Amino acid sequence: MAGDTVVVFDFDRTIIDGDSDNRVITEMGLTGLFNKLRSNLPWNSLMDRMLEELHSQGKTVKDITECLKGTPLDQHIIAAIKAAHALGCELRIISDANLFYIETILEHHGVWGCFSRIDTNPSFVNEEGQLRILPFHDLSSTPHGCKLCPPNMCKGLVIDQIQASVSDSGKKRIIYLGDGNGDYCPTLKLGENDFVMPRKNYPLWKHIHGKPKLIKAKVHEWSTGEELERILLHLIDTVPIQDKISSSNTSRSN
Repeated sequence: MAGDTVVVFDFDRTIIDGDSDNRVITEMGLTGLFNKLRSNLPWNSLMDRMLEELHSQGKTVKDITECLKGTPLDQHIIAAIKAAHALGCELRIISDANLFYIETILEHHGVWGCFSRIDTNPSFVNEEGQLRILPFHDLSSTPHGCKLCPPNMCKGLVIDQIQASVSDSGKKRIIYLGDGNGDYCPTLKLGENDFVMPRKNYPLWKHIHGKPKLIKAKVHEWSTGEELERILLHLIDTVPIQDKISSSNTSRSN
């Protein structure tokens, strides 16, 4: 039943074990400035300011690319992504990182082509050669209005769009993998036929266990890349309840 399934991944601390923004900050010597400005700027604007600083220091997009290529990716997670794609699942990412970081890391590890869509903060290189990051939601327009999500991105709105496309395309379920506070809003929108895979002891897992009755989807926690691979592939192979009922009714009628 893999062809009926959309697998939606968060990126930081889910596909990769760490945080792509923090990697650039730490590895490229921006920790001092980051700590100085952290309380004054929203995260998205702060990351753009960090890239401005790198540009002023003469660091190039190529330098940032090489830093990102050093991001490790668990071999079990690579295997899970490739297997889910080969089985016919549609794979997507919803992330509060940015497109340049995600594309660079996934392309380096050979799995960029497995994903049909990436919803994240857009990025571009301006005419001066500086990498820039923009918010996913235009902050100058009407706010998205979600109290659970940061101003620049509501992942729940993206899940709404995915659910609409799932319904239109005849797909039947979503498997959502995440770890952070921003993954709680989309989790609340999942239905009884869906699955959520929160990383154990991370914020999403704590939200779910704090108010479990608010969650309609079936919950399967994970900690390591090996657990993620095993659980995800098992869930992909799980036949939705309504399909079992339909199959049973067909058998009886025959």
